[in-house]
Order: sequence, then C-alpha cells, then structure tokens
Amino acid sequence: MTDDELIWRVAGGSGDGVDSTSQNFAKALMRSGLNVFTHRHYPSRIRGGHTYVEIRAAAHDVKSRGDGYNFLLALGDSFARNPKEGAYYGNEELKPLSENLDELREGGVIVYDSGLLDASEIEDFDERVEENNWHVYDLDLRSLAKEHGREIMRNTAGVGVTAAITGLDLEYIEDLMKDAMGGDILEANLAVLEDAYETVQEEYDVDAPDVTAPEGEHDEEQVLVSGSHGIAYGAIDEGCRFIAGYPMTPWTDAYTIMTQLMPDVGGISEQVEDEIAAAAMAVGASHAGVKSMSGSSGGGFALMSEPLGLAEMTETPLVLLEAARAGPSTGMPTKPEQADLEHVLYTSQGDSHRVVFAPSDPKECYEYSRRAFQVAYEYQIPVIVLYDQKLGGEYRNVDKSFFDREPNPDLGSVVSEEEIAEMPHTEDGKFHRFQHDVEKGVSPRSIPGQKGGHYLATGNEHNPAGHISEDPDNRVAQVERREKKLRNIRADLDADEGLEHYGDEDADIGLISYGSQSGTVEEAVDALNESGTPTKALHIGELAPFPEAQVADFIKSCEKALVVEMNSTAQLRGHIQRNIGEYGDRLGSFLKYNGEPFEPAEIVEAAEIEAEGRLEEPSSQTRLEPPKAGD
Repeated sequence: MTDDELIWRVAGGSGDGVDSTSQNFAKALMRSGLNVFTHRHYPSRIRGGHTYVEIRAAAHDVKSRGDGYNFLLALGDSFARNPKEGAYYGNEELKPLSENLDELREGGVIVYDSGLLDASEIEDFDERVEENNWHVYDLDLRSLAKEHGREIMRNTAGVGVTAAITGLDLEYIEDLMKDAMGGDILEANLAVLEDAYETVQEEYDVDAPDVTAPEGEHDEEQVLVSGSHGIAYGAIDEGCRFIAGYPMTPWTDAYTIMTQLMPDVGGISEQVEDEIAAAAMAVGASHAGVKSMSGSSGGGFALMSEPLGLAEMTETPLVLLEAARAGPSTGMPTKPEQADLEHVLYTSQGDSHRVVFAPSDPKECYEYSRRAFQVAYEYQIPVIVLYDQKLGGEYRNVDKSFFDREPNPDLGSVVSEEEIAEMPHTEDGKFHRFQHDVEKGVSPRSIPGQKGGHYLATGNEHNPAGHISEDPDNRVAQVERREKKLRNIRADLDADEGLEHYGDEDADIGLISYGSQSGTVEEAVDALNESGTPTKALHIGELAPFPEAQVADFIKSCEKALVVEMNSTAQLRGHIQRNIGEYGDRLGSFLKYNGEPFEPAEIVEAAEIEAEGRLEEPSSQTRLEPPKAGD
C-alpha cells in the first residue's frame, strides 16, 4: 500500500444513508479515473447503530481494504437508541466519531457534523489530535442542509466538504446527481453541495490539502460492481431463468439483484416461506428443464440439506449460493467469516457428490457463476458457490467490456427425442435414465414431456429406470458411477489454465487462501517482496473436487506455507491435509475471527514472523499457528 491514495471513511448510523452516499461517492471517484475498493461495516439492526463504509481510491490497482485510512467523515448516529453516556451500549450518537479514531492514520483528516456531535465529549480527543497531527474540520452539516431543504441532505454536504478538502472536482459528483435525480430535489442537493464546498474554501486554508484525491485515467469505461453483482450477472448470462429464496443477510444482496434482473430476461423469481421450500422448488424447476438456482447464508443453507441430498441422488442439476457470515446460529449476521467451508462440503446424507467453487473478486464471481451452471448441467450434479459477506457487499470497478459475453441457454447433457428412441427402456416403456456404464459417469437426461423419456425420480437408491432398488450390485454400480463424475470434473478443471501462483516463484515462503481474502493476500505479497522477504501465494477457487496435485506442488515448493483464513478452526488447512495427507511440517495457519477482514499489514507481519522463525504472536487480533512437525 502506498501514500498516493485516498481512503475515505463515512460513518453514521444505520438508516442515515451511509451506504448510498458511499456508493455514489465511489462512482464519482471511479469516473474521475481512479480505481476503487469499498469495505462495509454495519450492525445487525434496521435503524441506528454505528455503521461505516470505507472507500479506497488510487490510480494504481487496489485489491483490498487498506491498512488504516486517512479521511473520516463522521455524521453521527441520528437513530441512536440512547445518546447518554451511561447507556448499556454507550453513547451511540457519538460512536461514528469516537469509535473510528484508532485506525486513522497519522496526518489524517477528520470532518465531523458539529450539528450533532461534540468532540469535547471524547475524553482525550484534543490530545490524540495533537499527537497524530490530525486535521480537524468541525462543520454544522445539519444546519447547512436545512438552509436548502431537509436535514437528510447533510450527507451531500459532507461530500461537498470532502471534495473541497481533497481537491476533487465537483463535476464528477454533480454529474452523478443529475443522473440519479431531478427537479427541486436535484436543485436543492446541488445547492447544498456547492454551499458546503464554498464554506470550506472560505473558512479553511485548503490551498495545500492535508489529504488529496489522486489523479488517474481509465483506458475504457468502468462499472462499479460487488461480488453479488458478479454472481447474478454470470447466472443470467449462463441461462438461469428461475431462482427461489428466502431473505437472509448477506445472501439477500445476490437474491435481490437476481430478482430485479429476471423480468428483463423472461425469468421467474419466487420468495417462499423458508429455505427448505426454496431449494426444493429450485430442484423442481431444474427437473422440469429450466436452469435454476437458490441459496442462503449459513443458517438457511442448513435447512437446504435435505433437498440438496435429493438433487444429488436424483442427479438433478442445481446451483446453490452460500454466503457465509460469522456463526454458529445467528452469530454476527452482518460480519464476515470463512467458517462455513466444512458445512458446505459435508452437509447432506451419506456419500455426497457435489462441486464447490469459491470466487475471490467480482470477476471471479462472474466466471465461477457461469462455470457452476456449466458443470451442474453437463454433469447433472449440484454445484455450490461459496462466498462471504465481505465479497458479496464490497464494490470494485471493473472494465464494462468484461461482461460483454455471449449468453448460453444450453441445458447440458439433455438428449433429444430421436436419441431417446435409440436408448434402453424397460418393457413398460420407462427410459433408462440412470444407466450404469456411461461415459464420464453421466447418464443421458430426458426432460418431462419428451416422447419416450419418462422415468421415475426418487430420493431412494434406484435402478437404471428409477425404480427403488436395494440390490447390492446395483448400489455399487450407481455409487461408483456418481463418483466417476467428480474425477472427470476435476480432469476438466485441470485442463484449463489451472490455479495461478502470485508473487516470486522462487520464494520459500508461501501464502494459501480462498475466497474473499485472496486480494488482501496478494497486496501483502507485493509488500513483502518489495521489503526483501520473497513470498508467493496460491488462491484455491476450486474446493471440491479438490485440486490435489496443484496444491501439493505449491506446498512442496515452499519451506513454509501459511493458510490465511477467517475462522478459528483452520478449516481450509484441514481440508488441504485431508486431501493431500502430508506436509504438516511446513503447513501453518494464520487466522482471524473478530468480525473484521484481514488488512495487508497483518498478513505481512505474520509472514515475516514465520520467515524469520521468531517465537512471538502477531500484534493484532489474529492467531498464528506454525507448522507442526510430525503432522
């Protein structure tokens, strides 16, 4: 991470418009030519409670939240449950200012709304300002907004103040506002924006900005998208035309986007009574010949275990999303964690046959979403896309042309009526849907309504025509055929480019990750290599069937390898060792589970401790588990 970047944090209460304000400001920074990355922090409450969004903007590529930040816009919490200091949860009204000081960099900027916040209520505020050389701007944003209309426009005033201090041209913000609104509302917001900008210009010396907005330029048009957008766009482009679900944070983002897009492509979205019904309905739609999907977060996904098993046994293609959050049970529903890996790999009954992908950024979300449907419908198998609250909700800019792809309505391994006529049937005309000896383990699939294609679909073990069967020979043949699919899927995936290494190929220190932490790991690798600690990284996006050979080759090339993941039980490390069965003497873990994602500096510190063989714990709320000899 370098100093030539703006890391802007806007803090307020849930319901104060922090999320929408940050998205618009991120778009303005993107349109000015910068690369942006957003990080959301919010409580599990509808109204009130400290929330913030961080936007990191730079001319260079940004793959992660930064190490700290350099500009705070504190709006206060308009919906605080109890603003009194003696309240159980403390002075919530003040928290958008008081709880955001620890990570503010030296020399940073603080803008706070003195119409609601009183910095003197923070015991050591003045001392910390002086000690850290912070630049403080106290402005009554509420009163300024009321002069032009409504108090809610204080957010617009805050953006105007930010632009004045950082030297950002108002043109980019004004153009966005003109795209989003009109009439009196537009005029009032433009007036607030310009008034706030001019107030700062008149009352403060901003000719030499304390923190500046960098300058950059894009080679082509950009779009601002989250991982949830990437998943939804990939599903739509790969022909998904049915989704069923029940809202649960954080999966709701992807579900909502899909619901908004379905009418445009002639698809259907159904909100049902619970997650069991959602997954079962998706299985039914797929059985009927429609590309379909469902999903949930951890607690809701648990309810999908039975229909997931049904899809496995009936070999019905299905794509499910699992948006992980901190658990167990309700846990911390708005905080990221990567502790659902084992849940996704093993939930179901008996010997499971499923595929699990774990994208790391919006581009991979799109790619793996499309690949999920391709594998599901070619191999007649459930495919799960595993991601988390961090990836689903953070925004990044992506080249618009990246999504310019051809749609694919193909249903995979479905046979025609002419082909069905040439295939085996029972004496009473039932199609042999589950044949024993077939290529790649994939038995021909018919769709209800096709002439000669009717068969029985049951969750019981069955013979080729679908009749329930407990015959030992049939059982062995069917199980081994279904297992054969996984071997062939792995071979297909290996035939592609394979898992990419990042960093110094000759390095002895390796970092392994999956999902949303991979960009942070890459930034840490860059910093380590620049500082003289040769390091490389491996991102595992294909978790089942597991890429044993590729992961083993990477670990063998390292003297020490740290698995970086957001959980306390080292689930990815365990998954690696279960599949490979060795290298415990060089495979360690770096874990974080406090509800916040890793920062690059935390990973740098852990890698340096390992590289130097120091016997010490990292300074942050993380846990370093070195390799264990004899594992």
